[in-house]
Amino acid sequence: MSETSTIQSLKQQRLLLELEYNTEKEAFRKQTETMGLQRKVKRGDAWYPLRVGKSYYNSLNQLSLEVFRTTDEEIECNFEYGRPVVFFRVDGESGRIHYFPFTGSVGYVEGERMVVTVPDSACLSDVQACTSMVGVQLFFDETSYRLMFEALDKVTRADGNRLAYLRDLFYSHRPAERFTFAATRFPWLNATQEKAVNEVLWAKDVAVVHGPPGTGKTTTLVEAINETLMRESQVLVCAQSNMAVDWISEKLVDRGINVLRIGNPSRVNDKMLSFTYERRFESHPDYPQLWAIRKAIRELRGQRRGRDDRYHQKLERLKSRAAELEIRINAQLFGEARVVASTLTGAANRLLDRQKFGTLFIDEAAQALEAACWIAIRKATRVILAGDHCQLPPTIKSIAALEAGLGKTLMERIVENKPEVVTLLKVQYRMNEQIMRFSSDWFYGGQVESAPQIKFRGILDYDNPIEWERTEVTTGETFVGESFGRINKEEAELTLQKLEAYYHKIGKERVLEERIDVGIISPYRAQVQYLRRLIGKREFFKSYRHLISVNTVDGFQGQERDVILISLVRSNDEGQIGFLNDLRRMNVAITRARMKLIILGDVDTLTKHPFYKKLYESIQNES
Repeated sequence: MSETSTIQSLKQQRLLLELEYNTEKEAFRKQTETMGLQRKVKRGDAWYPLRVGKSYYNSLNQLSLEVFRTTDEEIECNFEYGRPVVFFRVDGESGRIHYFPFTGSVGYVEGERMVVTVPDSACLSDVQACTSMVGVQLFFDETSYRLMFEALDKVTRADGNRLAYLRDLFYSHRPAERFTFAATRFPWLNATQEKAVNEVLWAKDVAVVHGPPGTGKTTTLVEAINETLMRESQVLVCAQSNMAVDWISEKLVDRGINVLRIGNPSRVNDKMLSFTYERRFESHPDYPQLWAIRKAIRELRGQRRGRDDRYHQKLERLKSRAAELEIRINAQLFGEARVVASTLTGAANRLLDRQKFGTLFIDEAAQALEAACWIAIRKATRVILAGDHCQLPPTIKSIAALEAGLGKTLMERIVENKPEVVTLLKVQYRMNEQIMRFSSDWFYGGQVESAPQIKFRGILDYDNPIEWERTEVTTGETFVGESFGRINKEEAELTLQKLEAYYHKIGKERVLEERIDVGIISPYRAQVQYLRRLIGKREFFKSYRHLISVNTVDGFQGQERDVILISLVRSNDEGQIGFLNDLRRMNVAITRARMKLIILGDVDTLTKHPFYKKLYESIQNES
């Protein structure tokens, strides 16, 4: 592609991103105005009612407010670090919602407790005064879009620098440059993992590690990062989600690598917190002195007296000393870190201003919009992408933007333009061979094989590792509210009957002793919540609840269980299957099980689609 058409393509992408931005903003406005509060709570987009805790300044000098969810329903919440939120109160008489005139962002959230950082100007006493009828909900995320627009503008305008070189390279078939030293041996890796690590080391510009389910992509990536650190003093590691950043960070810490995590983790435990910037900052020996100075500044501002020169001189002296200490602490923290880790949008954090890295690693790159990748690429000389474009794609709300190509990721573009920089990992360590075979044949040209030690893994002798239970339902699927999804109550009942029967086959003692874990997956959130409620009510499942997780396909990305049941929900005379047409989603669903996969679905509806027809036939042939 010529430079002119590359620029045109990026400008087109910006227009599509604007379309997505407007679609999401309008959907948010409608949802805020029309969706009932209880629905928002059930979707996990709001906490109401709240118990409001204390307010304080955190170690980064941000005003923070602690809040607690008081409902005991088991609802998966969508709050996570960095997401914008707004507080509201409900009028007791009219039931009308009044929003407080400031927005905050999630500092961290765990279980029923959340810390929200707010502007210094926020009048928190108003929120704290509302002892009941106060809540918090997700707000529209302007910041991520602003950062993506800025990144696209910068890469479009780039001229005569490294960013312009990478842009033109990624959009063309021009070969990427390579080093030519001898390969390094890694006896503890398999042949394709070893090749992938060497390809990363040889890449001067770009390399792609393509990791199908269970093939040890994270293991390979950690090894590649570790080897890169033998040659470079520091690298930047990013991913689309906080969870993916946490996962790779934790594995790097386990290897003894000093990781500095920018932003807070999605799982708040001591191990995760210990490598966050905030916790490290607080632990620095100079921090108590800095905290005392900041406190003095706040107290001095509180007793301000007009145009008093001595007041201003004292304030400036204190501010200057605080800035000096902050710079010293930062320099030490970044100087010691071998890996700086953040989300892609987190790479725009002011802490990383003017920081440059030799290598950027982007994990789960196939789930990130291209514009988000450019936020981090601006800071790097070369780029290593890892992921699987045959699994979950980026989430896009605008159908027009999706159809016009916004969903095409940078990883897909590079795989298409430069197949020579891609290494496919070919040995999987998760699934019984029969569970894995269909995914390998359909998505990876039959190239993925099972490691010998797990090829025949199973729970019961003479058991079929994969089966499709025909759900002959009388009422079929029903629709539950706009954008909330579909539900199939009969199929949900059948799913739990099937699980109960399988537990009886294995035996209660063995399930509990060996901690045989189960995942129940449905593509529809309404079905997930209905299944959770049913399990909560059933006495039979009481002993097993800690071993059962129920979630959407997206919720199971990157996870695995001994037993997986999938409730496909769709059942209608027309053969309409909605977003089950996105086969990458189904690839994720059918590859989560280690030893037993049970699919529940209306065969007549689903097999009108060639993918499900082939899947059903292959399961019938195995049994």
